Amino acid sequence: MITVTEAIGTPGALKRLADEGVSVWLDDLSRTRIASGGLADLVANGGVVGVTTNPSIFQAAIGSGEGYEEQLTDLAVRGVTVEEAVRMMTTADVRAAADVLHTVYTASDGRDGRVSIEVDPRLAHDAKATAAEARQMAWLVDRPNVMIKIPATRAGLPAITEVIGLGISVNVTLIFSLERYRAVMDAYLAGLEKARERGLDLSTIHSVASFFVSRVDCEIDKRLTALGTGEALALKGRAALANARLAYEAYEEVFASGRWDALEKAGANRQRPLWASTGVKDPAYKDTLYVDELVAPGTVNTMPEATLRAAADHGEITGDTVTGGYEQARADLAAVERLGISYDEVVQQLEDEGVAKFGTAWQELLDAVTKSLDSKGVDA
Repeated sequence: MITVTEAIGTPGALKRLADEGVSVWLDDLSRTRIASGGLADLVANGGVVGVTTNPSIFQAAIGSGEGYEEQLTDLAVRGVTVEEAVRMMTTADVRAAADVLHTVYTASDGRDGRVSIEVDPRLAHDAKATAAEARQMAWLVDRPNVMIKIPATRAGLPAITEVIGLGISVNVTLIFSLERYRAVMDAYLAGLEKARERGLDLSTIHSVASFFVSRVDCEIDKRLTALGTGEALALKGRAALANARLAYEAYEEVFASGRWDALEKAGANRQRPLWASTGVKDPAYKDTLYVDELVAPGTVNTMPEATLRAAADHGEITGDTVTGGYEQARADLAAVERLGISYDEVVQQLEDEGVAKFGTAWQELLDAVTKSLDSKGVDA
């Protein structure tokens, strides 16, 4: 039987990514992947050192029912609510995945070996509820290598500070704009300062900031195509990389500040940029575009399995492809603006759509689990 690792080819390019300081995480999780040993194989042999999930991923996994039948029966017999049933299933999967990755977590001093799980996306605009849910989820998973995902909405920012201040590691998700990214880093530093005031060990707190990539190209390319001029078409496929590269420049600036220096001396860890949404949507682009072109020290690239396979098979890792491109990145985004495409409008639209998409996926998951519980003769 072919293993998952054999199916994706040799991990040479993934090893080169690691050598360049990029942690490779898998943007997918299901109970069958865990039970089959596929996740363990990717961790042992495929260069994967972390896992991210989101409501869409859980909707696809649990909505199929495969691997969840026994637990669904038990939950139906207990007469739990559908919300409780979903949380019991998702946290069980994250707990099991965290156990698979525990050796990586230990070997990396907590830097990697992480598994992320998202707060209920319907709470994205409620800071207090988001923070409360984050605390509850950390308790439910009960593993030191879990990261709680909090969306980078305006309401999410104070929740990030509160949760970090309690010593809980956080994956900040749905970041599209440079301005919001700077606010996320500020929220992280404020949380560390609160944790320091409480006498917590800062070295145990970790965070990543998930900066979304491909969706930026999808929206801006659509607008460039509608313009149809030679100048507009020549800019296609450049905005997302430009945006991400300037995010890394902001990261370098913030983590070279005096404020950070004081926290680092107290044992704090940098909040690493994580490149999310790295699966290429436009078939005209190379399928490893957002892997090959976003190589920089101290970053994470979380990939869906198709992108992971492609990177392992034919990724071209040629060293740092980020830090030398800041001026060109600024020029590319300025050129897009000159054509009448508003950067601020695009990134706000993408944030709104991202929150809505995850909310829809979560509701679809609740509906699917409700049907499963009802089919077992118990009113959810």
